[in-house]
Amino acid sequence: MCQQKWPTPLVITMSNTTMASDVSLRSPSPKAIPHAFVILFVLAVLAALITWVIPGGSYERLVNEQGRSVIVAGTYHWVEHQAIGPLAFFNAFFEGMKSGSSIIFFLLIVGGTFGVMRRSQALEGLVNLLLSRLAGREILIIPLMMTFFALCSATYGMIEGSIVYIFILLPLARRAGYDAVVAAAIPLIGTAIGYTGSFLNPFNVGVAQSIAELPLFSGMGYRMFCWLLFVALSAGYVMFYAQRVKRDPSRSVIADLAVPEQGVSQSELVQLEPRHLGILAAFGLALVVIIIGVSSWGWYLKEMAGIFLILGIVSGIIARMPANDIAQTFSEGCKDMVDGALAVGMAFTIVVIVQQSMTIDTIIHSLVSVVGNSSSNLAALGMYASQSLMNFVVTSGSGQAALTMPIMTPLADLAGVDRQVAVLAFQFGDGISNAFTPTAGWLIAGLTIAGVPWARWMRFMLPLILMLYALGAVLVVVANTFIWTGA
Repeated sequence: MCQQKWPTPLVITMSNTTMASDVSLRSPSPKAIPHAFVILFVLAVLAALITWVIPGGSYERLVNEQGRSVIVAGTYHWVEHQAIGPLAFFNAFFEGMKSGSSIIFFLLIVGGTFGVMRRSQALEGLVNLLLSRLAGREILIIPLMMTFFALCSATYGMIEGSIVYIFILLPLARRAGYDAVVAAAIPLIGTAIGYTGSFLNPFNVGVAQSIAELPLFSGMGYRMFCWLLFVALSAGYVMFYAQRVKRDPSRSVIADLAVPEQGVSQSELVQLEPRHLGILAAFGLALVVIIIGVSSWGWYLKEMAGIFLILGIVSGIIARMPANDIAQTFSEGCKDMVDGALAVGMAFTIVVIVQQSMTIDTIIHSLVSVVGNSSSNLAALGMYASQSLMNFVVTSGSGQAALTMPIMTPLADLAGVDRQVAVLAFQFGDGISNAFTPTAGWLIAGLTIAGVPWARWMRFMLPLILMLYALGAVLVVVANTFIWTGA
């Protein structure tokens, strides 16, 4: 092949005159850190190769009263082998882009809107105000904002929408002396942990409990307790890392990638003006409308994208930008989001491959076969491990619930595990891995915005991942032994 190189990670730099955050491309480091596209392509290759080894299989499915397709337990049977060949493999990338098209276009519109907002410098003015009010206490931003994101995802299921906040948190984190990893960690980990300990989220706990025939949102007290522990552990870890980076920037996991910061004097900081306040008010109103729409009106990405598009136009008008400037700035913002949007499509490609090959049901059947022959506590932990593995293939919480809970529910009954514990194992397995699995398009998109390569993110995340999984295992055993003590 020619000497063509993969696109490089996005890195956010700070202007020494305006505090505006520019998204620029940086040359690859000598260590040749794999680009997100390379990682996802390799995973897609591995998924395709596995289809030549794993036999095809299928469960019968039916549509329940909620209109969801669910597996009928005990109906697994072998089907004709559907190995993915070279042409089908490359065709899967197109299908992956189609499957992820709603998220892709949502990200592009969000990127365009924030391009307009960045041009107005309203966000930079907000950053300056926050830091001036929290002078000497900047570390409080981390637990406050992570609790906010965890609460949003634990109640109404916010996940993709969280990544838009990275645009705000990047300059804020840098001004506070932290790195881009902290800016990404606050919404990405906060949202994932909210899913992990969710107690009112209709998309994971709600779906799982309805399939398990449990009262909707029952067992909320213990789940809220779990949520508090997960949030406290995660926020404490990010705070520890942030303080370490502030004391010694060389301890950052992206220290060798970061663009050197330029000094910013107080006279150069952007001050909030009436037009900035108008834009921020419009932004706040848009978020409130989105929260209400998602939680009460059944909104999803289409409606959210429409609100962000309106926000971009209104922001340009308030900033007194000519129509052509609004359009041009919006286009530039979309370009900044292209890497993240394409990463979403590549992540969906892996899901397409396992679905087309008819191997996903075989994987579920194999996991269930292992879990079914264990003691009560081991069965509960086996469900937890199985759900964690499944989330690498099915990153949708409701989709994973629809696929696995029809199997896990009768399995729990046979193993003497309460169905509430089976739901708890599902939500822990689904939630924790959301914070690091490369097949989660929203995660890769967020890391791309922040300019944090996935390999470096894993270096940062590994200690926390181990602690979270250990905490989850303890909480599952406690629930199975003392809280919900058997079917």
